[in-house]
Amino acid sequence: KDVSDEKPSKRPKSSSSSRPKNESSSTPFDYKSSSGSSQYKFAILAKVVKYMKSRHLNGDTHPLTIDEILDETNQLDVGTKIKHWLITEALNNNPKIRVLENGQKYAFKPKFDIRDKTSLMKLLKNHDLHGLGGVMKEDVEESLPNAEKSLKSLGEHIITIVRPNDKKEILFYNDKYCRYKIDEEFQKMWRGVSVDGLDDKKIEEYLEKQGISSMQDVGLKKVSQIKRKKGGGKRKTFKKHNEHLDGVLEDYSEVVK
Repeated sequence: KDVSDEKPSKRPKSSSSSRPKNESSSTPFDYKSSSGSSQYKFAILAKVVKYMKSRHLNGDTHPLTIDEILDETNQLDVGTKIKHWLITEALNNNPKIRVLENGQKYAFKPKFDIRDKTSLMKLLKNHDLHGLGGVMKEDVEESLPNAEKSLKSLGEHIITIVRPNDKKEILFYNDKYCRYKIDEEFQKMWRGVSVDGLDDKKIEEYLEKQGISSMQDVGLKKVSQIKRKKGGGKRKTFKKHNEHLDGVLEDYSEVVK
């Protein structure tokens, strides 16, 4: 009798506690109810970043508080732990978010700080002047509201090149003072040389056979070597300097006393 009396009281506990949480059932697992889930947390963060980017491209560049962001993204029901995570970690460390007013407000952080076609032209000129190359079109589209309209208005001032490896468009400043007329015969010779299927090493070997030396990318190595030599030279000079003063300086501590 005692055993039969204990069984009914233990069975409900064991059946409820032993059932796995992820067991398949008619009701799907709700990530929102599991506030500690990393997948749920990063889904909230992704929605925030996407919204901040969208409003930036619509011209709304003024910063927002965390409550305003959650309100405009319909996420006011997030838990206090996730809200604290957004404030202290997620938004502060996100490369697409700018933290302002001592962490009280947030704004979208584009690749480039450009707001109109004038600042875009200035950016391209600066890259051209300092030999920085071109600018990726997708970065401009992410940074500049109505980017396509600005690009069309600039027209011939911009050259667009499609990168062969990934087909991405690169924008260059078209300097009108660097426009040269190339002889058609030379153009035919240039286009007649095919390097498809040749890697850099094979091209370099071919140039060497023709008596042409190729440029070597050793600039960084030379700089590092020079720095080490300078450092060593300073230490040696310091030691010699001390040896030179040896016997010149005298101890006047006894006189002062």
